Amino acid sequence: MLDGYLGGAKWFPFVLLGVGAFFTIYLKFPQIRFFKHAWRVVTGKFDKGDEPGDTTHFQSLTTALSGTVGTGNISGVAFAIFLGGPAALFWMWATAFLGMTTKFVEVTLSHKYRVKTDDGTMAGGPMYYMDRGLNMKWLAVAFAVATVISSFGTGNLPQSNGIATSIESTFGFDPAYVGGVLAILLGLVILGGIKRIAAVTSKIVPFMAAIYMIGAFAVIFANFSNIGPAFVAIISDAFTGSAAAGGFLGASLAYAFNRGVNRGLFSNEAGQGSAPIAHAAAKTKEPVSEGMVSILEPFIDTIIICTITGLVILSSGVWNQKHENIFDRSDMQFIAGEYAESEQADVTALYEFLNDYKGASVETFTGEIQVVNGVAISGGYTLINARSFAEDVVYHVGSPDDPFTGTLKIADGEIARDNIVVTGKSLVHSASLTAIAFTKGYFGEFGKYIVSVGLLLFAFSTAIAWSYYGDRAMTYLLGPASVMPYRVLYVAGFFWAAISDTTLVWALSAVAIVVMTLPNLFGIMMLRKEMKQSVNDYWEKVNK
Repeated sequence: MLDGYLGGAKWFPFVLLGVGAFFTIYLKFPQIRFFKHAWRVVTGKFDKGDEPGDTTHFQSLTTALSGTVGTGNISGVAFAIFLGGPAALFWMWATAFLGMTTKFVEVTLSHKYRVKTDDGTMAGGPMYYMDRGLNMKWLAVAFAVATVISSFGTGNLPQSNGIATSIESTFGFDPAYVGGVLAILLGLVILGGIKRIAAVTSKIVPFMAAIYMIGAFAVIFANFSNIGPAFVAIISDAFTGSAAAGGFLGASLAYAFNRGVNRGLFSNEAGQGSAPIAHAAAKTKEPVSEGMVSILEPFIDTIIICTITGLVILSSGVWNQKHENIFDRSDMQFIAGEYAESEQADVTALYEFLNDYKGASVETFTGEIQVVNGVAISGGYTLINARSFAEDVVYHVGSPDDPFTGTLKIADGEIARDNIVVTGKSLVHSASLTAIAFTKGYFGEFGKYIVSVGLLLFAFSTAIAWSYYGDRAMTYLLGPASVMPYRVLYVAGFFWAAISDTTLVWALSAVAIVVMTLPNLFGIMMLRKEMKQSVNDYWEKVNK
């Protein structure tokens, strides 16, 4: 319900892209004009060792990138394409291009109003410009609270869940063990504060990106003849929506737009206000120079890495193919009536239902299903899993090794019993889809291991960065003494998410993103004139 009003709301993408478009025009396309200068800043050309701060420009960039380059680049892209088809990738690009400007603005303003805390470290972020620049303490408090919530909803729970799902499907390890080991490692890193976090992320980010790129291009080159059609589908579907293809039942333009923008924001976090917290630690007296560095984040995160993931999934053809999998409860819907994938009228009816058309004729099923040795022998319903017709469905008790016999009660499209496990063939999404795509290249089945290792590094580094965002918010709200209890709870949440439902975690992340983004977008709009003056002042100093 919350996702429908917030994360999945039709108005949210327009607000997000609208602010980005406004600043892009207001500041005369800084993502293009300042792009070259941003690279010069991040490589240290203007570094001065005696300037205030805790980290270098490069370390601030990698810390912020470690917060953005995570499951959004592996699971999130796959989830967007699963929901909206190829068109979703186009809207991720649009979000990134405009987001380069949004991030430039939010980082500059946050760095300008940063403070030195009692323990000698720098603390910054939107809550500080809201408090000290806008004199809106209430808004700053609201944002800080939202940041703490979002540190779990964005940086913690989806990352842990993505790791556990991928490791289980690839190596067969119990998610509880995976979550337990990684929670311990996470605790060891974040206890060291920003300097240890920056040291770890500055080493992990380049390494993990190299591994992932090698695996991705092994698939892209193996399916090179499909790259052209993939780009054509991305561009053409962006303005029409994606038609039904294979097991994919299609996505409307509105649905693809909404989910593409939403996943784009989850990936690059432009406008969310998270990255400015990491950049506030950078050693510089010039806030605009750190804002320049942040322009590179959406470019690297979305326009490069997300595009590569998207091309792997689309060129390999696995995105609209059905695969054997264990069905998540939240992905399953029992539909009243018997629909056939071969009947166009049935496909159209389900298309309208899945794309939230008003007046759709499809209704959920309520009743009983008779099952013998795991196979249903009664009719009157259709099982949809992961937005596709489910095939070869088998019902089990407790585990996939124990077929169920008896009567299953279905209420409003859902199985009433908690211990029933359902397997079969359907579309898949998130990390599982990307892992399958990576097996369609030169590395064969070994490719899925690259995804698992890459996801482990990507997601773990994201959790590290977001722990810092949360503890800076706690510092603002309750002081340095509140940081340690927060870190303990953060580590506990990382373990819990490893054994939780995938779709539930993604829905929570979508809600958390919005409650953090809206106050930040409002704040930077209020300071638009100050931002423009800061940019002009900066160039006067640089050009002297």
